[in-house]
Amino acid sequence: MSTSATAETRTLQQQTEAEYDATVRADIELFRAHSEKFTAGELTVDEFRAQRLRRGVYTQRQPDVHMIRTKIPGGILTAAQMDQLARIGDEFGGGKGHLTTRQNMQYHFVPLAQVPALLHMLADVRMTTREACYNTVRNVTACPLSGLLEDEPFDVQPYARQVAFAFLHKELTDSLPRKFKIAFSGCKEDCMVGAIHDIGLRAVIRDGKRGFRMVVGGGLGPLPVESILQDEFVPVERLVNKCEAVIRVFSKYGNRKNKNMARLKFVVRSRGAEWVKEQIEKEYQDILANGGIPIPEAIPEGFGGFQSVPPPLGNADLLPVLSNGHSNPEYERWLQTNIREQRQTGYAMVTVKIPQGNMSGEQMRGVAGLARNAGDGLLRVTIEQNLVLGFIPLRVLPRVYRALQEIDLAGAGAEEIDDVVTCPGAYSCNLALTKSMNLGAALADEVRGHPDAKVRKLKIKISGCPNSCGQHWIGDIGFYGNARKIDGKELPYYLMLLGGGYDSDGMMRFGVAIQSIPARLAPVAVKRVLDHFVANRQQPETFREYVLRHKVETFRTMTNDLVKPAEIFPEMYQDWGDDVQYSLQLGRGECAS
Repeated sequence: MSTSATAETRTLQQQTEAEYDATVRADIELFRAHSEKFTAGELTVDEFRAQRLRRGVYTQRQPDVHMIRTKIPGGILTAAQMDQLARIGDEFGGGKGHLTTRQNMQYHFVPLAQVPALLHMLADVRMTTREACYNTVRNVTACPLSGLLEDEPFDVQPYARQVAFAFLHKELTDSLPRKFKIAFSGCKEDCMVGAIHDIGLRAVIRDGKRGFRMVVGGGLGPLPVESILQDEFVPVERLVNKCEAVIRVFSKYGNRKNKNMARLKFVVRSRGAEWVKEQIEKEYQDILANGGIPIPEAIPEGFGGFQSVPPPLGNADLLPVLSNGHSNPEYERWLQTNIREQRQTGYAMVTVKIPQGNMSGEQMRGVAGLARNAGDGLLRVTIEQNLVLGFIPLRVLPRVYRALQEIDLAGAGAEEIDDVVTCPGAYSCNLALTKSMNLGAALADEVRGHPDAKVRKLKIKISGCPNSCGQHWIGDIGFYGNARKIDGKELPYYLMLLGGGYDSDGMMRFGVAIQSIPARLAPVAVKRVLDHFVANRQQPETFREYVLRHKVETFRTMTNDLVKPAEIFPEMYQDWGDDVQYSLQLGRGECAS
């Protein structure tokens, strides 16, 4: 690139950053004005609600405090951004943060008056909560390992950033009939589960050119639906245009009167796949002829972890040594389950297992320091609520393990059965019926160290209600919270599902509903299913094939005595983690908003 071209690029970058920063700061101050009017009684709850949710600010089941959802585009953030997230957690979130299944960081129990200051602290490192919820294009997710994998067609992260930035702060995309989700997969597997998104994009190369296979209309919630194929190949230079065409169709034809029937999947169901495809193509041709949302020519520094000049790799030799050289079985298991070599010779990806996605400020600072001092200065958020460090030299893995031990994040078994995925549940959410994170911890204890290798590869996913924030439909074993009465008293229950996820042909399949089990007996039900699987599976069948072969009735019979047990001990009237009797409490739901 010539000197003049470099200078022109730098000027464009600076203009983009200045315009973006001005827009973000003005929007935060606009929110401050709305919140002050609401506090003064000049706005009703409903009038303020849309303003609040557009900025990623949710009410909680606890009065006068809020959950704040911070977007991490593509799941990539810099060490400096993670340091800032730690400061925000310490100052506003009780020293904690929560990683979600959509590559967000959430804070809980934040008073409304403190929210503008929190948003400004995010803006200081070019992070935002804008359109993290409400009827918007939500956080654009992407394979966090892209750029590091041996078998990927190309790195999808630059295109995920481009799409995320293109649709941020746009009139079309912040007032849709319902939420709209986009996911990018870079590897040969659909690692980001594009089949359950409004738009799923998988990297492909055709005739030497980069592009994406596009599927549309997927979604979970109480009624899960797999996406349909829209295009076998969308060239990268037209990706923003084609995504806009899909969004336009959703904006025009999505159900704005019934929130429960408003997702794109319901447009596909009511109008038909071919009709939807035709309308998307019609909108696409209009965009090509008459223009649409501009394709970004530059991305602000820090947005989605973007670094125009990546820093040098860290000096991991400065980290403390692991031990005195004696064998360490825990370290050896960590090497087996949490380490994957990169395509770049001599380097590894290290998965840091974050139980239920919950981190303290100290842990955030610790992993930020590791990324800076031992890796490439970036942290990668997975949809399993974990973190990945890249460009870790193989020779210093013992030192990295020792550093993770110091912050209590050296757990082995990443993405194995005891690496349970959960939403926050009734810890904070108005819609949740049960404390899903606490059940997740109980189930992790039940299955940890399971001797069977096939069992260890299974996934458990839990939601506190039917809305699928914990993606229970696509777990090998899934649970979602509900409630029942026994002898006039309310008990927390979970509906158990079995066999979700991709099948052997690469098709998305949803779990088979078995029956509802008291929360306190869910670990018993899981143990029975796993024992039966080990004793009765056939080679080489998958867990789903085993479930379908034995049929629902087998598992219902296996757990019938748990549904309404003859002897109900006092703890059954308590949710996991509680020492008081369970009571069903629901407010106005916003976690699915």
